[in-house]
Amino acid sequence: MNMQQMLSPFRRAIQDYKMIESGDKIAVGVSGGKDSLVLLTLLAEYQKYFDCKFDLMAVTVDMGFTENAYTPITQYCKKLGVEYSVVKTDIAEIIFDIRKEKNPCSLCAKMRRGALNSEITSRGFNKLALGHHKDDVVETFLLSLFYEGRLNTFQPKSYMSRSGVTLIRPMIYLAEKDISGLAKTMPVVHNPCPANKHTERESMKQLLADLSKKYPNLSEKFANAVMHPERYNLWDSIDTDGKK
Repeated sequence: MNMQQMLSPFRRAIQDYKMIESGDKIAVGVSGGKDSLVLLTLLAEYQKYFDCKFDLMAVTVDMGFTENAYTPITQYCKKLGVEYSVVKTDIAEIIFDIRKEKNPCSLCAKMRRGALNSEITSRGFNKLALGHHKDDVVETFLLSLFYEGRLNTFQPKSYMSRSGVTLIRPMIYLAEKDISGLAKTMPVVHNPCPANKHTERESMKQLLADLSKKYPNLSEKFANAVMHPERYNLWDSIDTDGKK
């Protein structure tokens, strides 16, 4: 898929879930990885060519792994004409050196989200766009099923009452393979986190890949089951006599 082809499902997701309204101030959480850079690029294009008028800013939470790691992102944002803010933190030191967390992902995510929310609310932004895609929807569903015994995944749009920020995920209709293809033209920053590629999410990704060898298009079928309510066929509640 090229940029124009990706904008069609991108726009459809925004409209289906009313993610963006005129006057919104939207911050994009940019990690430097392929997903967040493609999200930022698509939103910058959407801002140019569609009727909805909104402000756009990119925000990176620098965890403190590598000095000046995000210089290429700074240059890329200038090219896009998007304001860019880097929030410097000591998250890496706290998690890996001080606390020596064996399972750091949950705490890391909370600390990064806190730093993101603090930055964007201080600047008066009301929405935070995250780079989750269709494959993430499925992997999150499987994580919930395998580790919590629940049928659940994240919402396309959700309001966070504590911060007053609305989370939006405009790439939920886009497959990771298409995002990876477009990201080849972008300054993707290597993820230096020691836990990268060694997470529970990565195990779900590998499980799907293995099962898909025997059951073609399995991930797409999972996504369709999640995204289309008319395909739900779970049990209804019954009374004590076993009747509905």
